[in-house]
Amino acid sequence: MIATIGPCLPIDLLAATGRFTGPVSWQLDRPTPRADGWLESRFPRWSRSILEDWAQGRFDDLEMIVFSRGDDVAQRLYYYVCELQRRGIVGGPRPVIFDVAKIRRSTSEDHTVASVRRLAAELGLDDAALASGIAATNERRKAGGTVAGAPACLLPGTPPPQDMLHQAIRDAGFAPVGPTLAELWSDPGPVVDTVGDPADAIGRQVHARSNDARGFEDPIVRVAALAARHDAKAAVLWHTEEDEARIWVTPRVRSALAEASVPTLVLTRRDEGGEDGAAAEIDAFLKGLEL
Repeated sequence: MIATIGPCLPIDLLAATGRFTGPVSWQLDRPTPRADGWLESRFPRWSRSILEDWAQGRFDDLEMIVFSRGDDVAQRLYYYVCELQRRGIVGGPRPVIFDVAKIRRSTSEDHTVASVRRLAAELGLDDAALASGIAATNERRKAGGTVAGAPACLLPGTPPPQDMLHQAIRDAGFAPVGPTLAELWSDPGPVVDTVGDPADAIGRQVHARSNDARGFEDPIVRVAALAARHDAKAAVLWHTEEDEARIWVTPRVRSALAEASVPTLVLTRRDEGGEDGAAAEIDAFLKGLEL
């Protein structure tokens, strides 16, 4: 069985194996004494939980875990696992890095296509298998729903590692628009072209996909478009203490939402597990709006 860590991975390719289980899981409320001894303080709690589980053998039933280079934490965690395995400190599945490149240029796109070909060869997947994976994943994409009914509340900040913020938004009578961390990692992106070379099609789709943590698209344009698409009535800009990538664009995102007349609650340097009262603040903010 094969699992993943990180965003912007070739889900169609992994689906073609018939052994893909999705992203690994984590538990934010459990002690991580071994991981704490190996990782620096800026590693988020979800990554500590993953490494603790790895050390305790909880992933030993997996053949491989594919890490994404499209996320700084996932990439750094990959190198820690490799070094710990090299020293014989931990065992577990084989870690593999998928070298996705995100710069908007042809050489970056070609690099990502080459990464798809390497991973396909490593997993013994031919063009027919890749085409089958694309067809199956495209059906999953078509089955995806859209936000309807309740007024939309955007969550364009740090993807929460649990459902607490989304539930707080739902409890206040709004529909959350924005993925949890697990949903982000599971997202297959837009439909993949079924005509021509399947590895090329997968690679070009992965390269073109949005990646707000380590991409090169303008986050202001993305958030403004999201607000317009869903006719957003509110937004919550929630960032964890450990998120050192997205926080820098928060003032610009807030300004863009203000220009779009979207009331926004800004919660920065927050506890990853939501143990600092974020849910109550969201509830009070949303219930205080006049729609």
